[in-house]
Amino acid sequence: MKIYTRTGDDGTTGLYGGERVAKDDLRVETYGTVDELNAALGWAACECDSAELSGILRRVQEMMFELGADLCTPRDITSDRQPVRITDGHVSELEAFIDRTWAPLEPMKSFVLPGGSELAARLHIARTIARRAERLAVALDRLAGLENAVIRVLNRVSDLLFAMARRANQLSGVADIPWKGM
Repeated sequence: MKIYTRTGDDGTTGLYGGERVAKDDLRVETYGTVDELNAALGWAACECDSAELSGILRRVQEMMFELGADLCTPRDITSDRQPVRITDGHVSELEAFIDRTWAPLEPMKSFVLPGGSELAARLHIARTIARRAERLAVALDRLAGLENAVIRVLNRVSDLLFAMARRANQLSGVADIPWKGM
């Protein structure tokens, strides 16, 4: 099987179900940003030597594949196969990860600047990509209608990545960098 198909040479790509749309379509931009987030998660995982955090990263990467599949499948699709959809179960799973990751952390006394350890910095970059994907999903929801769980998952992923960045600093013995303000 060749990696190139030439079907996108005209600037279009196929959605699940066969519909062709422009490669700069908001739906494509949204699931492309989720793919970018997934790559950033993989980059963070390369630096992660904590079994606790690497297991969460792997599951979130799998979830981002599921989210991408959901986003590339229009709501009105008719298919013999059940399309992948993001559900409240995904949201609950992320909330459990957040609670577990946040529990051993010291309470925050100020905002923290992104950074600290290498892993924390990578997780903060992934967090900002998650926020961009969330903004795009909100715009796509207005245009095409999404299940509420899609936006909630992206919101929780960014919260989880913030918690994981703080935990990564804690595990490496690096203090969070407090924002001093003006």
